[in-house]
Amino acid sequence: MKKIYLTIASCALIFCSSCTEKDATFQITENSVGPLRSDTPVSKLEGIFSADSILKDTLSTKIGASTKKIQIFEKGGRPLLKLTPNTDSLQTFENVQILDPRYTSEKGISLNSTFKDIQENYTIKKIVTTFNSIVVFPKESNLYFTIDKSELPSNLRYTTTEIEAVQIPDEAKIKYLMLGWD
Repeated sequence: MKKIYLTIASCALIFCSSCTEKDATFQITENSVGPLRSDTPVSKLEGIFSADSILKDTLSTKIGASTKKIQIFEKGGRPLLKLTPNTDSLQTFENVQILDPRYTSEKGISLNSTFKDIQENYTIKKIVTTFNSIVVFPKESNLYFTIDKSELPSNLRYTTTEIEAVQIPDEAKIKYLMLGWD
């Protein structure tokens, strides 16, 4: 009888511990996006995303020229990531653009988040104004967020002057979610 209780207890323990483990498939950390790490060589990409499709930018015609952009698509065609390799001799990735809203940062930010969500989870270091968008850089993260100017009040849509956080509506949606690695 003790063996049965012991077996049931160990099975319950195994089941409960597997329930608390977080699925890292779509998790963004400072050093990883899903299975991709900041130190992952470009040459290992096909092994990591073997179940997905990889599309490399082939505009380069020089022999030995490095790939400019790499896109990862889920089987079925859903875009997941756009990667920019660095130019080091051991090529890794310097920039990752998140294309799938299932990817979520450790603080819960995804492509479905708003400017309010960013402000509640990060301290903003700076906001850069471009012609069509603003880019929000948090202090304590390698993540950065692009918000289309169409999300801003009409008096700010056509300006290239500095825009401050208080001028951005809470409900402004994230257009691009990026992670930059040095």
